[in-house]
Amino acid sequence: MVSVKAYYNETVETVRRDLNGEQDFLTNEEVKRRQEKFGFNELAEGKKKSGLQIFLEQYKDFLVLILIVSAVVSLFLGETESAAVILVVITMNAILGTVQTIKAENSLESLKQLAAPEAKVVRNGAVVRIPGREITVGDVVHLEAGDYIPADERVLESASLKVDESALTGESIGVDKISAPLTGELPLGDRRNMVFSGSYVTYGRGVFLVTGIGMNTEVGKIAGLLKNTSEKKTPLQINLDRFGKKLSMIILLLCAVLFILQVLKGGAVADAFLFAVALAVAAIPEALSSIVTIVLAFGTRKMAKEGAIIRKLQSVEGLGSISVICSDKTGTLTQNRMTIEHYYVDGQDIPADQIDPANPLQEQMLKFSILCNDSTNVEGQEIGDPTETAMVNLGDKKGISAQEVRDACPRSSEVPFDSDRKLMSTFHKMKDGYTMITKGAVDVMLKRVDYIQKGVKIFPVTEVDVENICRVNEQYSESGLRVLGIGYRHFPVEKNISTEDEQGLVFLGLLAMMDPPRTESAAAVSDCKRAGICPVMITGDHKVTAAAIAKRIGILDDISQACEGVQIDGMSDEELNEFVENIRVYARVTPEHKIRIVRAWQERGNIVAMTGDGVNDAPALKQADVGVAMGITGTEVAKDAASMILTDDNFATIIKAVESGRNIYENIKKAIQFLLSGNFAAILVVIAASLMNLPVPFAPVHLLFINLLTDSLPAIALGLEPYHHDVMGKKPRPVKESILTKEFLIRVGVEGGVIGAVVLTAFLIGYRDGNEVLAGTMAFAVLCLSRLLHGYNCKAGKPVIFTGEFFDNRFMQGAFLSGFVLLTAVLAVPVLHGFFAVQTLKIGELLAVYGLSGVSMLVIQGLKRMVKF
Repeated sequence: MVSVKAYYNETVETVRRDLNGEQDFLTNEEVKRRQEKFGFNELAEGKKKSGLQIFLEQYKDFLVLILIVSAVVSLFLGETESAAVILVVITMNAILGTVQTIKAENSLESLKQLAAPEAKVVRNGAVVRIPGREITVGDVVHLEAGDYIPADERVLESASLKVDESALTGESIGVDKISAPLTGELPLGDRRNMVFSGSYVTYGRGVFLVTGIGMNTEVGKIAGLLKNTSEKKTPLQINLDRFGKKLSMIILLLCAVLFILQVLKGGAVADAFLFAVALAVAAIPEALSSIVTIVLAFGTRKMAKEGAIIRKLQSVEGLGSISVICSDKTGTLTQNRMTIEHYYVDGQDIPADQIDPANPLQEQMLKFSILCNDSTNVEGQEIGDPTETAMVNLGDKKGISAQEVRDACPRSSEVPFDSDRKLMSTFHKMKDGYTMITKGAVDVMLKRVDYIQKGVKIFPVTEVDVENICRVNEQYSESGLRVLGIGYRHFPVEKNISTEDEQGLVFLGLLAMMDPPRTESAAAVSDCKRAGICPVMITGDHKVTAAAIAKRIGILDDISQACEGVQIDGMSDEELNEFVENIRVYARVTPEHKIRIVRAWQERGNIVAMTGDGVNDAPALKQADVGVAMGITGTEVAKDAASMILTDDNFATIIKAVESGRNIYENIKKAIQFLLSGNFAAILVVIAASLMNLPVPFAPVHLLFINLLTDSLPAIALGLEPYHHDVMGKKPRPVKESILTKEFLIRVGVEGGVIGAVVLTAFLIGYRDGNEVLAGTMAFAVLCLSRLLHGYNCKAGKPVIFTGEFFDNRFMQGAFLSGFVLLTAVLAVPVLHGFFAVQTLKIGELLAVYGLSGVSMLVIQGLKRMVKF
């Protein structure tokens, strides 16, 4: 049997003989034998993880493991409330993670749905309709316009056959199919005598021989790539992993120091150990993962309103780290609709917006392009080939109704478009007689042209005329435009035209069209570059077309920055890693090329986003750090493989999402800064009290109250800070940059030190008469209120007091008031005193609590004014 890759190089007779020998069709017995050998026409599915396995994997995070240990120790110490809260928090996060993961594992299911539910095949000499999964290698299949292609097949017969392969190749225009053999090794999009599973027939009909089924189809190869492609952790996930490990090491080190101090003071080793472990439990921000989840969830709601639906929460922040965006062309950067850009009539180039129906020759071009045309546009519902629809739409725009033109000049016969002739002709009855209108490829038409119309007169065509037409055609083509010629021929009487009549034509003009860029694409690309993000176009379309669009919108500066997929076939991964740095447009690429390009950028230390809509994009979408699928034109496979879906298929929406991602990351950092500086303050007070031979300042319930109630609300509020546009003026942060940078730790240390100082002062004031409960109450109250006020300190690296920014976050106002009310209830309601280990404060003591808490805020705000940190 000839390899699948070679079928397009072979003649129809050779392929028939290699697959079926002397048989013209398969018998039921032969079908059964082949199904036993090749299996059914369906995609294999790998072993899936159970829901329980996925749930348990959520506990692998280092910080989560530390929290579990902390909960166990808390139980050992008798702090059942603390242990219960910790376990509830991490269990809720595990459930959320499990739900997100299960939703993300549907790519192969969607691929399986691509198989045609039924197909017409020849069995035992008769055409029968069978389920798509029962098709086997060697089956003869009959397809016509509207049919989905159930397997990979070699074209045996083609009658004006056109196939939409955009889901596999990304090429925006339907492909004309032929039955003749092709030469050389060709990319998927150029194998014009093959059709592939998952595409569909848009025009004409054909007979085909099945060459590959199931996993041996091009879609099957993509399914294999999906199975072997692992999803990437976002920078936030990586950062939080590192953060958890570093934080745990720092806390364990501090606890070890405290343990040694307690032992040196003469304390019992067992008591010192239990105290150190209790402090470790208090120091870990138990609510951090929940706060991050809540902030990301709020971010997804905002982004959904802007046209970006997030499927995986962590991808929200991942967007903010992007340094390279690999974008599809059709529908993302372009409008995904062919549009007439230029006319060439009467020796003049006329931009589409300057076409004047009052000019007789231009009006004639408009009407003739509508007459030699099978498409319609009724109330915005477009039916037909995109190139023909573009002609009808231009007529509508210029006030010429397609229906009225066709009613006035009825068609009586036609010669349909043929991929070999590259022409289409229609015959019409007009006021002045009968006219055949022909449109098609310029080079083919010029061979059949004897005359040319200039103004209202017709002249014999000259070599100069032909040279001018060829020159303009070349200019249009080099600009990425698709060019068609329009000609006609008068007849004295009505007749049924044939291909023999397509001679002696009068050349009327050229029309040039393209799928134009979205109006906002150029501005979005400019914003992309300003933000330090490199935009790259990866498409299945032709190099000239792709480069023309890329130049228009600013992705491409020079044609040397564009290449085709075949150029990277022979490159090693190391060579490709160097190559991608200078390339901005990749044309005629395969799914394997896309994955390699994405990986090459990742190997260079970049966070990569990949956009796509087709089946062929799915593996690269999964490989990318952030996969972005199109919501309108995207296949279900692409959507399932992606982490974000654009409801408007618009590149500009990605840039908005990047801005949101960057703001979300900054806000999460503010929340972490708030939590760590507050916890650091508590640790400093405990260590200081130990060094001063003072009692432990806080009861465990104090720390639990602060960590899980009064801390959580301001931290969430900081995560919901208003977004700032200036984040797009900065370069993407380095991939390996940790949250715990030197500058960040300095901020945490200074702020925690200031808060710790006022809390220790409050403790000393309360302990002046040896009253441990009063001292603990004042220290608890000042720590709690200082941390509530500290939320405002963490809003920015500059002072916000007495500015509009102080009041621009309604969530922060709500968090402060809620925390203040809770603290007041604990201090003022006697029935709560026993549970929270506090006592009633006198007016002077209460004023001292408020005053010291206010001092901590003013000192930190003053430091921010003197030294921005």
